Amino acid sequence: MTDTPQNPFAAMMAQMQEQMQEMAKAFPQMAAFDPAKGFDPKAMEAMWPTMPKEIMEAWFGNALNENGLDAKTRLLITLAGLTMQGAQADSAVRQTVRHARAAGATDQQISETLGMMAMFAGVPAMTRAMELAQEVMNDADEDKT
Repeated sequence: MTDTPQNPFAAMMAQMQEQMQEMAKAFPQMAAFDPAKGFDPKAMEAMWPTMPKEIMEAWFGNALNENGLDAKTRLLITLAGLTMQGAQADSAVRQTVRHARAAGATDQQISETLGMMAMFAGVPAMTRAMELAQEVMNDADEDKT
């Protein structure tokens, strides 16, 4: 007899768990992966560094369209859009806040962008987005000290 589950779905899940454990060995940021607890998105976020402002301006800003929006404005609009969707994508909100700060957005500008979304997305979505943004701001403040 074999220890392999007979159910194809169970076999696939077992194989995926083995592969995730192997990946966790290869990537230190994924070391927080624990099959019993599930996947930690913050550990995965650590694998994607924030782009330098110059690269964001070249790719997302007005480098090719001088009369277009700069990267900071585009990222604040993206943050507003993520909030309008209910601030359900935690990683996307946190990453957008990180990138907006790197592009020159102040904590005040980020807070005002999110605060304005209370009128359009509702208070619960704005509150959730503000909590996620505050996590990033607090982490950055701790890094400075």
